[in-house]
Amino acid sequence: MKEKILITGIAGLFGSNISRYFLKKNYNVVGIDNLFGGYKENIPENAIFYNEDLKNSKNIDNIIKKEKPDYILHFAAYAAEGLSHYIRNYNYQNNLISTVNIINAAINNNTNKVIFTSSMAVYGDANEPPFTENMKPLPVDPYGIAKYASELDFNNAQKHFGLNYSIIRPHNVIGKYQNIWDKYRNVIGIWIRQMLEKKPLTVYGDGLQKRAFSDILYYSYPIEKLLYEHSGEIFNLGSDNYLTILDALNIFRKCAKKYEFETNINFLEERNEVKNAYCDHTKAKTQLNFNDNTDLEKTILEMIDWSIKQPKRQTKIMDYEIEKNLYSYWKNNQLENK
Repeated sequence: MKEKILITGIAGLFGSNISRYFLKKNYNVVGIDNLFGGYKENIPENAIFYNEDLKNSKNIDNIIKKEKPDYILHFAAYAAEGLSHYIRNYNYQNNLISTVNIINAAINNNTNKVIFTSSMAVYGDANEPPFTENMKPLPVDPYGIAKYASELDFNNAQKHFGLNYSIIRPHNVIGKYQNIWDKYRNVIGIWIRQMLEKKPLTVYGDGLQKRAFSDILYYSYPIEKLLYEHSGEIFNLGSDNYLTILDALNIFRKCAKKYEFETNINFLEERNEVKNAYCDHTKAKTQLNFNDNTDLEKTILEMIDWSIKQPKRQTKIMDYEIEKNLYSYWKNNQLENK
């Protein structure tokens, strides 16, 4: 066996896909997940699994002390940028405090290195896309703030304690094992759920926001390289091929039709978000041999095929901490699962 890797969020999109990659390469894989945003069925059988919440610092430290992983891949997060304004405490507990607990445990137990999944959300709207790693972050929502604060804390932990780390900033990642039962995040997943429930496909505002969608399939190799290289560095990971949300919707509707689903569109009120957001990946291409070959139509078809075979699950509903200025389409949650 190769080294041992501990993966947080192993039941989610990143964790379930990346864990399978490392298991195939004979790494020993341990996973932690609280199963709020992921499902136990997504976890590979030959991974050691702990059902635990990263907010429980003592339990996390004990797991890492027991398992003694060589590396930690910290994927766990609740990545709902627009919603994060209304769940501020929950956002910071899950996306910042949980990360601090991982940093503490890694330092206390002499972990070789931590790979942290940050987000394109740190760039905000003060920068013109495509975003590059040398741009000064200026996030516009609590989710991006939490991710940027975590990045700063990793940097501090390296300077003060010698903690090795690398950071990736992915964006709009899609693929098999994505949570399609969350009404607040992952637009392709939201459309799949709406399609299966024979509901209109929703679009915020005019749909002219520009994004670049990337298949999780292409993330495993550069993440493996980061285990051994580029300590203290940050890398954008994702697709270069940006398009409008309406263009993505047209591709999705074409895919849905292949499965004999007829779809309609429902335009909703505009959301307070960055209009155009996509990254430059030159650094990852040249230093990590990152090569994104995402075929959006092919990936969506694979996601639909997988989703059709899944059991019917309840749509995730969040408890809002603030309801002032809440978007109308997030109100009346009691109707969501009817």
